[in-house]
Amino acid sequence: MSDSVLADLVSAAEGEDPLNALRATAELRRQSERLEAVQVRRARVAGVSWARIAEVLGVSKQAVHKKYGSGGLFR
Repeated sequence: MSDSVLADLVSAAEGEDPLNALRATAELRRQSERLEAVQVRRARVAGVSWARIAEVLGVSKQAVHKKYGSGGLFR
């Protein structure tokens, strides 16, 4: 996602029209989730433990492993 697209989404999310703001917020959430998944995969490939990834994300090891581990995104 380019910086200009991201800036446009942030601007729309802060805009006056509540429906456009919600639409932009939902897209920002989707992009954030996608980026998080990419970075978790990169960290795992680099040998980072689930515990360390969880710590950085501010969640429990169980939560991050459930979302991305054997039962989640990366099998």
